[in-house]
Amino acid sequence: MDDWFLQAGSGARFDWGPVGARRLAADVACLVVVDVLSFTTSVTVAVESGTRVFPYAWHDESAVKFADAMGAQLAAGRRTASPDSPWSLSPAALRNAPFVPRLVLPSPNGSSIAAAAGGSVVVAACLRNATAVGNWLAHHGYGTPERAVAVIASGERWPDGSLRPALEDLLGAGAVLSALREQRGGSMSPEAAAAVACFEATRDVTAAVADSASGRELSYGGFADDVGIATELDACGIVPVLTDGAFTAVG
Repeated sequence: MDDWFLQAGSGARFDWGPVGARRLAADVACLVVVDVLSFTTSVTVAVESGTRVFPYAWHDESAVKFADAMGAQLAAGRRTASPDSPWSLSPAALRNAPFVPRLVLPSPNGSSIAAAAGGSVVVAACLRNATAVGNWLAHHGYGTPERAVAVIASGERWPDGSLRPALEDLLGAGAVLSALREQRGGSMSPEAAAAVACFEATRDVTAAVADSASGRELSYGGFADDVGIATELDACGIVPVLTDGAFTAVG
């Protein structure tokens, strides 16, 4: 099988979406999921409070059964949260919702990427914890050709289901890779180096995300607080790692 897509020989790699995750997962030791305006920012908010977060790819009847099996609360869609079910993919809603020890967080992008990892270690990263994740990766020896890491930007979806690359996820991935490079140096694929260059050349990341297509979509839809939380740069020192099927904080 062709292996040109693996970015082989590089300690730090970058790609997009569930398909990119599945391709690179076969050749790396660690997979970092980045979904800035939704899944991974929500994971950091929930894990900060002590909640274990179970990713799940779909929000359908199977998610209800999965949540029941896990003894967990099922999060609603961002626009379908209610007083009876205040947990959702909205970071602001999660921050204000009552504490639950276990939460199933359905996400067709972030959860699908996590599920694509196979035997790789999976970490949830966003702008809130990018430096913490980069430092953790370096401390645990990731980022070398022998223990390669792939940082996956989730992106969004067009109405036909195809991938729409999203600026906020490119910046989030670049922030993680920038922190990793500062700690470890080492070899980066051209794709990873380009993500770093984009992040480091963006003078005002908060403004860029807020004015991006995804940021404006959320703000115009009444979720400006989510954009605000998602752009709390390095406000979180938590590194959520997928352990026994759930994201939990590790040192």
